[in-house]
Amino acid sequence: MGDILVINSGSSSLKFALFTPPSADKDDLDSLVLRYQGKLTGLGEGLGEGQSASAARLKDAESQTVQAGHFSDLPPTLDHHDALMRLLDWIGERPDLDDIAVVGHRVVHGGRRFHDPVVLDADIVDELQTLEPLAPLHQPYGLEPIRRLAKRLPEVTQVACFDTAFHTTQPAVARHFALPRELTERGLIRYGFHGLSYDYINRMLPRHLNGQSAGRVVVAHLGNGASLCAIHNGRSMASTMGFTALDGLPMGTRCGSLDAGLVLHLLGEEGMSVDEVSELLYSRSGLLGVSGISSDMRQLLESDTAEAREAIDLFVYRIVREIGSLAAAMGGLDHLVFTAGIGERAAPVRQAIGQGCAWLGVELDDDANHRDAACISRTDSRVGAWVIPTDEERMIAWHANQLIASAD
Repeated sequence: MGDILVINSGSSSLKFALFTPPSADKDDLDSLVLRYQGKLTGLGEGLGEGQSASAARLKDAESQTVQAGHFSDLPPTLDHHDALMRLLDWIGERPDLDDIAVVGHRVVHGGRRFHDPVVLDADIVDELQTLEPLAPLHQPYGLEPIRRLAKRLPEVTQVACFDTAFHTTQPAVARHFALPRELTERGLIRYGFHGLSYDYINRMLPRHLNGQSAGRVVVAHLGNGASLCAIHNGRSMASTMGFTALDGLPMGTRCGSLDAGLVLHLLGEEGMSVDEVSELLYSRSGLLGVSGISSDMRQLLESDTAEAREAIDLFVYRIVREIGSLAAAMGGLDHLVFTAGIGERAAPVRQAIGQGCAWLGVELDDDANHRDAACISRTDSRVGAWVIPTDEERMIAWHANQLIASAD
């Protein structure tokens, strides 16, 4: 089997990684050999307030920056198609990268049908397109590279890995809304997202525990998109995101949980259209909306304004409340794991969350937390606290390799 190219396309970015699969007798995550990884940011229509113009970075397996002409002198408003074409042009000009056999994609929404990775064809892509209203900031950008690659590299197998799949183990009571049964049966349920990240953390945490069972875990995926997941004995039991990726925690530009009556008020009393309400809740709320400054937590932590402080406090408050809710759903808490951009690098945010969860038995080690150490809980803390970097691209590559190998 040849190399595995991973494409993780978001609303304003395109991440990619290239892996060489392991030999047939190895199938763990570490056995995938990373060759290159990179990211193009500030892309197209997904570019919003507080974000920079187009930029690119490309690194080799030793994390050394690779100079690639296709990624230099980028126009300020590079779109997703051009970003993908530049990537493929760079790959096509390198003789050591001429053996791509599989392309693995992150697709945010798999609906009720897709619980596992799947080899893609035109009919499946068309079916996934019908789910775009459930993830308007993500689904279109995840599907477009699939179509482009099918035209440019028709001989290459493409695999979709779904962010919703990890949560299909949740019990019905955790997934259902209190809506008429016919709506539930039509798929109006809680799906949950960030599943590839949670899948990866779920596989990594036991290594930090020397193979012991992790028990009851809350994973905090805190980035521009943010959510929490309750994982009990390796299975997703509940999550903060629901029918769409708008639900749950406040995020960079998304509002998180909101009284449905407020949406009705905006539509009726405020006279806003559906498109205007959608744009408000997805693109002008969250950290950006509350602070009026930025959706970037780094800028808010550096700011001395009351508005920035209020945005951070609201973010932390909602996280602490939801951790309590998820702990209740599992009957307790054994470990709390931080991951993604804010979770991995914003020590003040972790400290505030830890203080808010002291009643659950979380006691952080200030020095370890400041150093972004793997274990940030004190030795006498009843609940283990961890910082584990996520790696969705490696998770996608692993799933794609497992799927193709099982078909041989």
